[in-house]
Amino acid sequence: MSTDSAGRAFDGRVAFVTGAAHGQGRAVALALAAEGADIVGLDVAAKIEYPAYAQGSTAELDSLRDEVEALGRRALIFTGDVRDALAIQAAVDETVAQFGRIDVLFNNAGIVAYAAADEMTELEWDTMIGVNLTGPFLVARSVIPVMKAQGSGVIINNSSVMGLRGGNRLSHYVASKHGLTGLTKAWAIELAPHGIRVVSIHPTGVNTPMNDGLAELEGATAAEIAERSAGNLQPGVPWIETTDVAELVLYLASDRARYVTGSQHVVDAGLLTR
Repeated sequence: MSTDSAGRAFDGRVAFVTGAAHGQGRAVALALAAEGADIVGLDVAAKIEYPAYAQGSTAELDSLRDEVEALGRRALIFTGDVRDALAIQAAVDETVAQFGRIDVLFNNAGIVAYAAADEMTELEWDTMIGVNLTGPFLVARSVIPVMKAQGSGVIINNSSVMGLRGGNRLSHYVASKHGLTGLTKAWAIELAPHGIRVVSIHPTGVNTPMNDGLAELEGATAAEIAERSAGNLQPGVPWIETTDVAELVLYLASDRARYVTGSQHVVDAGLLTR
């Protein structure tokens, strides 16, 4: 994002990013920091009960803080599960105590795994819905009062192309992402009078460590997972990069998108045209 003589796009602003240790969350946090934002990064930084692949790590969170500070911005780092309301509230309270405000919430933390509908366990269903839908609700519930008090803010929910279509052996994931799309629309209506914009983004498959985790569970390669789940229209694009997501978030979080709210924003290499 270009800057002008008035300064960088996010000077003086604070961004709260979940799932920040690696992948899309990390890329967005660093892109916002490069544009002047102070960063709050939260990640579970531990393996959870489902799916059985590695999540982010404390070492990645530490290195994120170092990279943000190397860009000349302040950073607060928290380990916590987005399903843990008390941990989320404590992180938000500490953010306000240290930084005084929250201008951008990137609700990014999420999981994905395959499961046939008639073989799915309640644990698998509950964990998917808990992380991908209840988690964003709990984070926003703590952040919204801060944004209301300051009379401004932007909430960006990281949904998926699967939040706008169906997917094979992904009913729990699809349900969670469709739910997040619905929350976006409802929150946009409710929060517009308070100067808060709410949008969702819908990437196709993104080149992140999650692909390696899915490949391990499925006995496949990461490239095979990408080809199976994507079917992108543009040739030679099995997945997009985290920087593609970050560029979209930078625009939507900025004043350039001041009249953009309640809407869904696709970065999918044409997948949804099929």
